[in-house]
Amino acid sequence: MLETLVQYQQNLMLMLSAVCGTVALFVVITKTIPKKRRGRLLFLELTAMLLLMADRLAYFYRGNVTNVGWWMVRISNFSVFFLSLVILLIYNLYLRDLFTTEGGIAKLTVRLRIVEILLIIGMLMILLSQFYGFYYTFDANNRYQRGPLFYLSYIVPTLSMVLQLSVILQYYKYLSSWIRASLLLFTVVPMVASLLQIKLYGLSLTNMSIVGMAVFLYVLSLVDMNHQVEQAHKLKIEFLMEEQKSMRRLFEQTATALASAIDAKDTYTHGHSTRVADYSRMIAKQSGMDEKECNEVYYAALLHDVGKIGIPNEIINKKGKLTPEEYAMIQKHPVIGKQILSSIVEFPYLSIGANSHHERYDGKGYPDKLKGEDIPRLARIIAVADAYDAMTSKRSYRDPMPQQQVREELIRGLGEQFDPEYAKIMIHLLDMDTEYEMKEREDVKELAGNDELQVEKYRSYVSEGIWITQKLIKLHLEVSPLEGHTAEEAFGAILLFDSLDGRAHAGERQAAELCYYEYGEIWLDGRAECPGIRKMETKVTKLEKKTNAKERDGKNQSVKAYDIEVVKWLDHVRLIIYDGEQVTERILALPDSARYTYLGLTGQYCHINGISITRSEKDITEDAIPRIAEMVSYANGPVGDLPNIQIDGYRTASTKGIPIVNGMKISFHAMSLPTARLIWHIPFISVFSSEDGQIDGPSFHEYALIRIDGEYWDSGIYASNKLTVDKKEEFAGWDDWKRRNKEGIDCVVSFHVEGDQITVYTENLGISVKNVVTILDGSTTAYAALSGDQVALTDIHII
Repeated sequence: MLETLVQYQQNLMLMLSAVCGTVALFVVITKTIPKKRRGRLLFLELTAMLLLMADRLAYFYRGNVTNVGWWMVRISNFSVFFLSLVILLIYNLYLRDLFTTEGGIAKLTVRLRIVEILLIIGMLMILLSQFYGFYYTFDANNRYQRGPLFYLSYIVPTLSMVLQLSVILQYYKYLSSWIRASLLLFTVVPMVASLLQIKLYGLSLTNMSIVGMAVFLYVLSLVDMNHQVEQAHKLKIEFLMEEQKSMRRLFEQTATALASAIDAKDTYTHGHSTRVADYSRMIAKQSGMDEKECNEVYYAALLHDVGKIGIPNEIINKKGKLTPEEYAMIQKHPVIGKQILSSIVEFPYLSIGANSHHERYDGKGYPDKLKGEDIPRLARIIAVADAYDAMTSKRSYRDPMPQQQVREELIRGLGEQFDPEYAKIMIHLLDMDTEYEMKEREDVKELAGNDELQVEKYRSYVSEGIWITQKLIKLHLEVSPLEGHTAEEAFGAILLFDSLDGRAHAGERQAAELCYYEYGEIWLDGRAECPGIRKMETKVTKLEKKTNAKERDGKNQSVKAYDIEVVKWLDHVRLIIYDGEQVTERILALPDSARYTYLGLTGQYCHINGISITRSEKDITEDAIPRIAEMVSYANGPVGDLPNIQIDGYRTASTKGIPIVNGMKISFHAMSLPTARLIWHIPFISVFSSEDGQIDGPSFHEYALIRIDGEYWDSGIYASNKLTVDKKEEFAGWDDWKRRNKEGIDCVVSFHVEGDQITVYTENLGISVKNVVTILDGSTTAYAALSGDQVALTDIHII
């Protein structure tokens, strides 16, 4: 190995010198390295190239006794010794520049100064050696011979590198990883090579290692600078992104503040702009818009009413009917809004939303009477969201409309007031909102803000209902007599009921319209009258008596505190009242599980305050409420291939998925529940795919949701749908439809599969429904499942 290296070392020197020359060229054209450091590297590479060329010439002319050979041997050997020290001197200057610029060290250690002095002394020693021969001499054959003090020639460079290494190790942490690696290599490798050089005569290990490390010094410096450029670029991008986020936050906060200022002009539109913006974004997302488009819709909706700034307050807040002149003034707010927002040239969509959100799909809107798809898309979305929020918010002349009535109004406006596509999405969102969360959250003040209410005569006021679900609700309240009444006259009470709007109603007409049903009353003092339930069990536990009365305002007005817990599981409710003297626990068996249950606070001649309410995050389990009555089931009919199901609310239950094959049919008996009151309280057919064949299973994609009355829903992402609905002669109207569905009907749904198309067909009570589903997501297996809303499905067979 050593002989081979000696044999080919001149070729290796030639190659390394060429590499150094090339690297020197790259140093010149490299702009990422600082100019001063680049100068040091250039001289370093050129000196290294000359060093190896001189070393090669020394070997080449060795033993050449000609006049030229005599001179070349001496010049080349002198150059080898001298240039080695020059390289270390340039490297020392390179270190000084690195530590002061990159390391940020203002005052360097004197060791680098000592190195420079040592190297200058070493150069002088080499010059003296030419005359006294203590480093090397030449024999009669013109061959290089080591002198008597040859080992001294290694002391200066070795000591210099040791001092340089000590400085590098001291300031190691101030340098980047790539620079640290290059400095350690340049210092340590030549030191090791020098030690080996003493024993390996005839091999230029030191010089070749110095040259090789000089190349690495440039390469790693370049890598380091590229890394710094990348980091700087990354930081710049991060800074710009953060700046963009900051600007967006500022824009959002400004837009929200402006929207709040607009809503503040109208007593009954608090939060209107924010809710319309939220609903609009939900519609946009469901329609398949990307995040950027959804954000544009959101901000356009947030500022859609900005033109109301230019409308007098007395017109906006007028409680009576507007005069033609006042209504004409109101109709100007879209144009005023456009004028205000058109100056924001970076966001042109803002003025579009403000100008066109009152256009109607049939062309009867204002200000431009645009029709159909001539109305900008985001304005068509805002129009639906705006109308929805208007219907679900409190007004001076009415409370929020019930969810079912809102749905009917949206259906009535399809193709007339609203774009059918976006109105259908809003209807779908409404159907999914089983807790009616998408409305103005105007919880009564005693439950949300001022936490108090006053009741004069018995049940003269009943609070808005608190919806009782499977999540445990805890209430705390205090009851005291109204001024002028005794503690014996005054009492607090709980009213349990169901209604479409979650409120108690005394008038017969309003109660009928809102399907009001009263379960009963439970007084906080322990009495109860619950004629609207099947059964009730009561357990009273006496506690160690504690005083629960306070002196208020110097008068004997008893203030009694109560803690209440209430929760529901299907058709059972558990209500616990703790008053400090006893715990009264009641289990109530409701008529069935299909109805909702609300709790309202009322009483007689009392002041109820200090109200707080908390709701558990988790549902209770079935065994949390002991069953005192048999489950009322409307799905007790014959059982077919699949278990019978009772669907108490919108898609609260469904059958398992059935793989769809060509020619398959599903037959079943459907009966709307006694609580059903709407056309769509009927069976649904879901066509979908998922990994486990179950609705809402892993990778669930719903292709179509088809109702037997002819409505359907599709995501528009995973499939396209073509629906055909035909009313036959035997169709007797929707009232007959609801009546006969309550009596029970037999249904058959057929499936025809051809390639990626699935045709679903069913005909019931004179309504034929045909829907062609074209699957777009590439799925090869589709499933069908039955579900619905307030309906029982029995005798289900797969044919």
